[in-house]
Amino acid sequence: MQTTDMTQRQDGSTARVFLLGPALMAGYGLVRLAGRAVGDYGPGVWWSVAHLLFLAGVLAFVPVFRGLRVPDGVRGAGRAGVRVAAGAGLLGVAAVAVQAVIDLAVGFVAADDRAMSDMFEKVQDVPGVMPVVYTAVPMLFWFGLLALVTLLAFLRRDDVPAWSPLLVLAGTVMMAVSLDLLTAGALCIGLALFPVRRGLPD
Repeated sequence: MQTTDMTQRQDGSTARVFLLGPALMAGYGLVRLAGRAVGDYGPGVWWSVAHLLFLAGVLAFVPVFRGLRVPDGVRGAGRAGVRVAAGAGLLGVAAVAVQAVIDLAVGFVAADDRAMSDMFEKVQDVPGVMPVVYTAVPMLFWFGLLALVTLLAFLRRDDVPAWSPLLVLAGTVMMAVSLDLLTAGALCIGLALFPVRRGLPD
């Protein structure tokens, strides 16, 4: 009885870990939309709360990538591919987290929208910042997640449904098309990851 209860608690904890990141990102999207709706999405409370949720949401994917990089029952080239995808995802997490910290710092220091824009321009003019923090490396977060879920859908077909990578792709495309679709995209990714949690080792 005690073993069963412990297993149920572990399963519930695992599910929460896999849903936390998408939930926080969905919250970021909602706060962003609310701030824009009231015409106050610049330096101030709305911006800070939104980007704190963004930062927390990105960091919440660390245990997802770490947990899935050693899935049960996967050996050989498949296991190596999963590790590469997870490693790429973690590198992307680091880049996006730095981006979120910069956004928070600029929002805290800037007096108004014009000052914020000028500060972002100065930061992005620093050699290497754009590809490392804003364009190329951050994409590894999304590509790594998509590759990881796709590999697991092939390698662990009994646990990971074929629609999981499709939902990750849909969510990623939504976020790329418009930040106004952040919440919808995050919900797609949350739905995709819910069954993938079973890829964790016992």
